[in-house]
Amino acid sequence: MAEVKPFRGLRPPASIVKELSCLPYDVMSTSEAREMAEGNKHSLLHITRSEIDFSGNIDPHSPEVYRKSKENFRIWQERGWLVQDSEPCFYIYAQTMEGRTQYGLAGCAAVEDYFNGVIKKHELTRPDKEKDRMIHISVNNANIEPVFLAYPAVKEIDKIVSVITGNDKPEYDFIADDGIEHHFWVIRDKKINRRIEKLFREKIPYIYIADGHHRTAAAALVGKEKRENNPAHRGDEEYNYFLAVLFPENQLRILDYNRVVKDLNGLTVKEFLKRLEAGFIVEDKGKEIYRPQKLHNFSMYLDNKWYSLTAREGTYDDNDPVGILDVNILTNQILTPILDIQDLKRSLRIDFVGGIRGMEELKKKVDIGEMKVAFALYPVTMKQVMTIADTGNIMPPKTTWFEPKLRSGLVIHLLE
Repeated sequence: MAEVKPFRGLRPPASIVKELSCLPYDVMSTSEAREMAEGNKHSLLHITRSEIDFSGNIDPHSPEVYRKSKENFRIWQERGWLVQDSEPCFYIYAQTMEGRTQYGLAGCAAVEDYFNGVIKKHELTRPDKEKDRMIHISVNNANIEPVFLAYPAVKEIDKIVSVITGNDKPEYDFIADDGIEHHFWVIRDKKINRRIEKLFREKIPYIYIADGHHRTAAAALVGKEKRENNPAHRGDEEYNYFLAVLFPENQLRILDYNRVVKDLNGLTVKEFLKRLEAGFIVEDKGKEIYRPQKLHNFSMYLDNKWYSLTAREGTYDDNDPVGILDVNILTNQILTPILDIQDLKRSLRIDFVGGIRGMEELKKKVDIGEMKVAFALYPVTMKQVMTIADTGNIMPPKTTWFEPKLRSGLVIHLLE
């Protein structure tokens, strides 16, 4: 069963929380991070992307960048921009996007649960990315940014959250520059904190990584290293836990993750459309934007027209948790055999567009000649994500796009 516990969070004063908080480190480039933090002395990006404090094209993974992160983290605490709570707490973190709110609990997940399979993953991680975040965590001796976890909904936890958010004024309540609303409550009642901890231990057998596989792996590996290097290890040290925001799975929203391709592999438009008919029912939808209507239905934009592509029965296996995924149907029926894209991770002929950017972005990329054809997919369901994780399988690259993203800086977990 899952172990999740309250902790003494390090947090900003409400007066600067909007300026200090930022998007996760891995959703932006250095230049974008520098632009976001420009003129904002409070921004957490000076800690999570500290290369922005150097001029020129410095290597983000150089020792001086990590040292700068550590220095800034110390300064932020000395100046009172980050202050630690006096008692361990759970925190409620709610996000509102397009009128829809999801409610998560910020707490500490157990490092051991990552290694024993209680915390389940659906993506592979890259060692270089793991190493970067491991250094960042070790240098600062803290989980600066949370990971995004999901759990099977429990009615009593839902009720606790509903009562607190319905009756108590939030500690933080602001709208970020991207229009996402962020609401944050501190649960100071010790009985409620103990009850939440007990409910996770008794009611929740597994937790699922939604977003932040590299951050999760890095945090777990740092905790393991600290345990192995501590001859007096007891098991209750803070390094045995890492910062997470956990949402009931039935509240989460996964957006589509779409593909755009630079050419038709030497085929004419007519030849390409003919080749598609072997695996799909192809329907011309004209010039009005067409969005996929259900699983196994795709949208394609080509030569100033939108098309509906419905996978023919027999081209996929609904009993195969991986084979049923639309990203695999698209790859196995179009990208590899027709367009000759053999490696989605390395091919320079394909790119990926998160659903948050809208169908218009797909059309734009094709219309300006940057790309030749665009494919939109029906969003993966949370049930599919959990099934993949439960069966020990791995999602193909660029399958899930969770939105909204967690804001970093609302609460930080110190490892000592």
